[in-house]
Amino acid sequence: MAELRSFIFIDRLQPQTMSYLGTFIRGTLPRADSAAQIIEVAPGLDIEGITDVALKHADVQAGVLVVERQFGYLEFHGETGAVTSAADAALDALEATRSSAISPTILASKIISSIEPQHAFLINRNKIGSMVLAGDSLFVLEVQPASYAILATNEAEKAADVKVVDFRMMGATGRVYLSGSEADVRQAAEAAQSALGGEF
Repeated sequence: MAELRSFIFIDRLQPQTMSYLGTFIRGTLPRADSAAQIIEVAPGLDIEGITDVALKHADVQAGVLVVERQFGYLEFHGETGAVTSAADAALDALEATRSSAISPTILASKIISSIEPQHAFLINRNKIGSMVLAGDSLFVLEVQPASYAILATNEAEKAADVKVVDFRMMGATGRVYLSGSEADVRQAAEAAQSALGGEF
């Protein structure tokens, strides 16, 4: 039986989170304010059967289906009722409950005040989101399981006026990079960590 690593419901995808997601998904593009469900399982190949169940059960659109050596990822989105219905069907197929998912663990969390220009340049060379500018404050977060990075990013964006520089929601760990004014970054960091059950 598959291990349910994460089972994440997002009530409203925020514009930057949604746009960043759109840079790497190969399925249907979501729209801002859509509901979304993210499921991560191990072993990776088991996500194929879960995808089949979810997409046959309700009128949802699949954005991400990734099978890695260890983990499998599915993201689907649409109207709230359809997303929750498809998610419930996926849980039934997994013979699991929402509480079966692994709770997120924050591995690292740091606010860096007033980024130095060379540091900003180095970060921006490897990103596909917004740019961090010299003088911005930067919040970085690392979390396991990796898929919780999208939840942290989305909730941070709801809470404060920050730029989504990067988030990685697949692999051994998830990573989040957010930038903006010191006050906004602190507010975003608090919201991100609160969403993951951590303390700021």
